[in-house]
Amino acid sequence: MIRRIVDFSLDNRFLVIVLWLLVALGGIYALADLPIDAVPDVTNVQVQVLTNSPGLAPEEIEKFVTFPVETAMSGLPKVEEIRSISRFGLSAVTVVFEEDADIFWARQLIGERLTEAREAIPEGYGEPEMGPISTGLGEIYQFEVRGEPVCAAGAPDRPDCYTPMELRTLLDWVVNYQLRSVPGVVEVNSFGGELKTYQVTLDPDRLVAYGLSVGDVSRALGANNRNVGGGYIEHRGEQYVVRGEGLVERLEDLGEVVLSHDERGTPVYVRDVAKLEFAPMIRQGAVTRDGRGEAVVGVVMMLMGENSRAVTEGVKSKIEEIRKSLPAGVTIDTFYDRTDLVHRTIRTVATNLAEGGLLVVLVLLVLLGSFRAGLIAAISIPLSLLGAFILMRWYGISANLMSLGSIDFGLVVDGSVILIENVLRRLHERRHEAESLLEKVRAAAHEVSRPVVFAVGIIAIVFLPILGLRGIEGKMFRPMATALIFVLGFSLACALTLVPVLSSFFLNKVSEKEPLLFRWLHKVYPGALVRALRRRGWTVAAAVTVLVVAVAIAPFLGGEFIPRLDEGTIALQIWRLPSISLEESNRISTEVEKVVRAEFPEVTTIVSRTGRPEIATDPMGVEVSDTYIILKPGDHERFPDRESLVAALDEALRAKVPGAVFSFSQPIELRVSELISGVRSDVAVHLYGDDLTLLKTKADEIVRVLSRVPGAADVKAEQTQGLPMLRVRIDRDAIARYGVNADDVLEVIEAIGGRTVGTVIEGQKRFDIQVRFDPSVRNGLERIADLRVAAPGLAGGPPRLLPLSQLARVTVEDGPAQISRDRISRRINVELNVRGRDLATFVADAQRAVESGVKLPTGWTVEWGGQFENLREASARLAVLLPLALLIVFLLLYTTFGSARLGTLIFLNVPIAATGGLVALALRGYPFSISAGVGFIALIGVATMNGLVLVSHVEKLRQMGMTLEDALLKGATEKMRAMVLAPFVAGLGFLPMAVSSSAGAEVQRPLATVVIGGLVTSTLLTLFVLPVLYRFFAARAAEVEI
Repeated sequence: MIRRIVDFSLDNRFLVIVLWLLVALGGIYALADLPIDAVPDVTNVQVQVLTNSPGLAPEEIEKFVTFPVETAMSGLPKVEEIRSISRFGLSAVTVVFEEDADIFWARQLIGERLTEAREAIPEGYGEPEMGPISTGLGEIYQFEVRGEPVCAAGAPDRPDCYTPMELRTLLDWVVNYQLRSVPGVVEVNSFGGELKTYQVTLDPDRLVAYGLSVGDVSRALGANNRNVGGGYIEHRGEQYVVRGEGLVERLEDLGEVVLSHDERGTPVYVRDVAKLEFAPMIRQGAVTRDGRGEAVVGVVMMLMGENSRAVTEGVKSKIEEIRKSLPAGVTIDTFYDRTDLVHRTIRTVATNLAEGGLLVVLVLLVLLGSFRAGLIAAISIPLSLLGAFILMRWYGISANLMSLGSIDFGLVVDGSVILIENVLRRLHERRHEAESLLEKVRAAAHEVSRPVVFAVGIIAIVFLPILGLRGIEGKMFRPMATALIFVLGFSLACALTLVPVLSSFFLNKVSEKEPLLFRWLHKVYPGALVRALRRRGWTVAAAVTVLVVAVAIAPFLGGEFIPRLDEGTIALQIWRLPSISLEESNRISTEVEKVVRAEFPEVTTIVSRTGRPEIATDPMGVEVSDTYIILKPGDHERFPDRESLVAALDEALRAKVPGAVFSFSQPIELRVSELISGVRSDVAVHLYGDDLTLLKTKADEIVRVLSRVPGAADVKAEQTQGLPMLRVRIDRDAIARYGVNADDVLEVIEAIGGRTVGTVIEGQKRFDIQVRFDPSVRNGLERIADLRVAAPGLAGGPPRLLPLSQLARVTVEDGPAQISRDRISRRINVELNVRGRDLATFVADAQRAVESGVKLPTGWTVEWGGQFENLREASARLAVLLPLALLIVFLLLYTTFGSARLGTLIFLNVPIAATGGLVALALRGYPFSISAGVGFIALIGVATMNGLVLVSHVEKLRQMGMTLEDALLKGATEKMRAMVLAPFVAGLGFLPMAVSSSAGAEVQRPLATVVIGGLVTSTLLTLFVLPVLYRFFAARAAEVEI
């Protein structure tokens, strides 16, 4: 079959060239339409169910909202995890599905169960809804809407300045409204500013004077704000549609609503008991920027699975259109653009590929001793890559740091190098024969076509187990393995078809001399090999010593999940006490921004998002801020790496901004960690129990223990307690005595925070109508206790207005700020980051410290999660996949030679190659990571290939009648150039990745380091140790036969 492919190609040379030209054109076309991103999207398949319940405390949220939603979602097929957070006014339930579940199928299941959940949630406690279809890579673009000059917050509308409310309205109904039309945009979230409402601010004294209650006002407003349809009538042969219009159109219309009549029959209007104004909805969050105060910010969310580059370009194009329609003085200022990271990582990939490809081409030109031969071998590089682009586009694999960044052109040209090196050798040996060039090339290609297929096939096949990785590591490395298999497939096709064809055209002249390097090696190597064969014990002992040293080094390497990608932006989290107000949180955020801008010129801008927006999509309280520190591009002279910059930021902030806890990460890293595991740090300790107070106490003990473990940074426990509450408990005896319903009392309490009673429509804009008490009442405990509740009159007399304190007990208490649940059980998290140590050894020390230093109640459990959990699961999978890759290689070798003895002999190349990888990691100070593990898998194929080339040739010579010693010496000498050239070229292809310091190189360096180190030891093994072992194996086999 393989010979026939070669023969067909040489018999149809022009057809082969045309077909490869079509592949090149198809690849160029596919590249233009190929999705491009910085890294693969590793977010799991999940659906978030959000329920906004304004005014409800966390305990009520858990009891009446979260638990019914969790119950409704339990039992769904392919569900891996259900976790939730209950906070003031918001329930967030996250349902995580198995990896192979389709997101739209999952959302359909959730949608069906939401009906059940809505029936279980009491009326008025909120409507559960699904969150947007987005992922950890979803936040692709962030911008600020600025107006100059800016009015002070709360100032009345003036024509000469812009209020935060006006800017927020522009963002919601002009900017965001148009951005949602961009293909691939699933949501545009609004943060900061003031959300406009038509507010009816009640005066309790006037209500008492007119004998009215909050409920009277709410019901009257609700009954005076709607349109109806009256069908149609026929009149004089025409049909008229009947419309009844009663919608409120202006603020003044609300004031004209009649509430009652006094004893003289004079109507009492809403304006008589309330002030009508445009006022902001109660806020649970805000945005500040660069220390200059509050800002109005939009965040564009990309639909899951979309092309981030195309979507971002569409967003930027639409923003340019929107800018032209904005009022004078209003601008859109972009401060976060994901394409910056995409461009930097793709530039790194392109640079590494270009440099690696150039090194490979130059080495081929020099070491093959023929300019034409070097070019023919090198042509497989662009053609294989373009062919892979076609399949990547077909299967929807994006071009990113992993899918393209790990392609080694040295591996790509291996098959072509083996074939063309044999062609050159045969042409040199038969240069005086009269045979045609075509037939000489055909014979040379036949000789090595089978080894070429097996050599390239083994490299490709060892990557097949990587396709079995699951979870984050699977989504990170499967695209790499798939793309590499595509490239190797096309490179093999090129080696068997195009390379022989081009050789038959252009290799009509062969140099009489070998390149200088190989002439020198041909002089030195035979003598060195003879000495190694004579001193077999010393040779094997040296190999075993290297192996023992590597095994001794391995336990001290430590481990981490995946090297941290430098995104060029720092995500700083600021944690404060749960009792803090939004205004105080904003003050601290502003102070942080001022310190950073003043002391760190490396920062271009800093933006803090505190709490959550009015329509919540993120269960974050006002005590937490996500701060984005955008860095200037390029290297920073004062700080050699990100870690040193983070350490300096941490030191400056702790010294100058007391009263807060700081935690450092990166935007994508932070978002992905939160979505996958529900935590935002490297390591999380999940503590499960039922008592909220005791959970917090034990969590604080864990914090104290972990803070003493070397390497622990940003240690903190979830702020689950300490939220001040004004608790109003209805006195059942009192309301029964006065004939008052509980609802009448609750209406008054609800009006403290604001009760939505309708909507005003202004064109396409929609604004809530809210009924609230005057701020002077809301902010005083005594005034709240004195609020009046309507009660029936005595003996049929007029209604009485009773103070709230007569119908309920009003107390001030501390309550839970947040209730987290996982697996239908309460949970608290202790989170921390690891600095200056590898993850695996740190967690081992931390686990011992917690086990010995914290005593837990019976039935309570502790689990370790975060990045450590990912590392543990990935390591367990690699422990299965690595032996599987080795087994596949052994079976291929056994199939090739039909001998377990020879298969085992070549297989011994693998552990020696691995020693080089381990030593290289140790020398560069890199811990073992999944990236390095994939490098070891790649090394299996490369190391096996060289042994295959040597052993197959020696076996062939022995079959021709040579003695064992002669076959070994001649076979090793003849194949020396191929055995040196192939790994040397492969190593050079990885060299730019190994030494690169550009964006994204952090993930590539361990992989490239392992392969280069392994190639060094593998080459030495193949040249010296393998012949010695072959002699031993052959001699033993001969003894057995005798």
